[in-house]
Amino acid sequence: MLQQILRDMYIDPDLLAELNEEQKQILFYKMREEQIKRWAEWDRNLDKEESKMKIKAKFQHNNSKHIEWLRGADEEIWVWIMGEAQGDKPYEEICEELMTERARYQAQKEAEEQWKQKEAEIEKKFRDAMAKEKARIVAEKWKIEIEDRKAAKLLENKFQEELKKREDEERRKGEEQIRQREELRAKELYLSLKRAQQHSQRNENDEHEWQEQLRKSKAADEERKYKARRARVEYHRQSLRAIQKGKVAGLSNLFQNAKLSNGQEPSQENSSLSPVKLQVPVQEVWERPARPLSKEIIIRWFKEEQIPRRAGLEKDIGQIATWFHGIISRDAAEKLLMNMPEGSFLVRVSEKIWGYALSYRQQTGFKHFLVDASGDYYSFLGVDPNRHATLTDLIDFHKEEVITSSGGELLVEPCGQAQSPPDFSILFK
Repeated sequence: MLQQILRDMYIDPDLLAELNEEQKQILFYKMREEQIKRWAEWDRNLDKEESKMKIKAKFQHNNSKHIEWLRGADEEIWVWIMGEAQGDKPYEEICEELMTERARYQAQKEAEEQWKQKEAEIEKKFRDAMAKEKARIVAEKWKIEIEDRKAAKLLENKFQEELKKREDEERRKGEEQIRQREELRAKELYLSLKRAQQHSQRNENDEHEWQEQLRKSKAADEERKYKARRARVEYHRQSLRAIQKGKVAGLSNLFQNAKLSNGQEPSQENSSLSPVKLQVPVQEVWERPARPLSKEIIIRWFKEEQIPRRAGLEKDIGQIATWFHGIISRDAAEKLLMNMPEGSFLVRVSEKIWGYALSYRQQTGFKHFLVDASGDYYSFLGVDPNRHATLTDLIDFHKEEVITSSGGELLVEPCGQAQSPPDFSILFK
């Protein structure tokens, strides 16, 4: 189950809710280690690709583009840091001057384009007026004597002078109007650049906030890492104690021939609550799904894989253990443990994983630990060191050794059945 979670880098939310805090910390730490391992492998592959590209670049044509750095008197690469050299203006003053100059230059270009259009309009207007008036005078005076033509010429010159004055006046007004527009446009562009600068400063402030959040996230990650490391050290200590006591399985194929640790064959004695005749089903090997899909599949799994391993049975007498329960929910387990003293416990068949859930009564409430039985050993999900040959070995071990150092959980008093027939009866039919 743990290998599958690390392979997919995903844990079902319902399964996550079944884990206690220490199991979550260890599982998240292992997932983080797997992420770092994958990133490191990705970096190595990227370095290999870059090395290949560099080797390939050496054989390219000599006319390929390249960069040469400008060097100073000391033959080192010349570097100028704005604001730090002698005579440099402050950064804010430089930015202010650049924005003002850019705004003035842009406004001047726009004013020049507007004046060209305006001047062309004025020239066309007065050229057309002059031609029209000249045609009118010529048409009226064409048949008059030479003296009258001279008077007409004087009249034409007088009108032309008046038109010239009007043209100059309109030119002056147009230039003044364009100049005012230029000033307004320069102010608009300056304000626009100022707003862009303020927006950039706000982005920098956001960057500072993001860096602060990143720092807090790293600190929280270090805290989780410390807790997970502490939990792993504690489990490693328990594992050494278990190996010394001979209660931890270190090899695979522990359940061949369905024998007990003392070499005896499975007993056919009955439980005190429900007579059960243990028989190993002789069926074809079935393809187990990745997760339990229904109660029927869980029952089949228990009968075909767990009964031969004597799951839930006392080691010596062969009866169903008092602490063993069937497929019951977390709420049902807590109701059974409600009036029990601290240290009371029961083991129920899980509907989330191929394994069990150990429900524990503590002083302030309840704790639930998932027990992985998907392989050929029994261990708390997310913890590798403690691998027990049988479910009973795991329970007996933690009657003497705490489950977690922070919680100090010792299995003291088993919680039995509260109904008849017992809730595990469907598993042994």
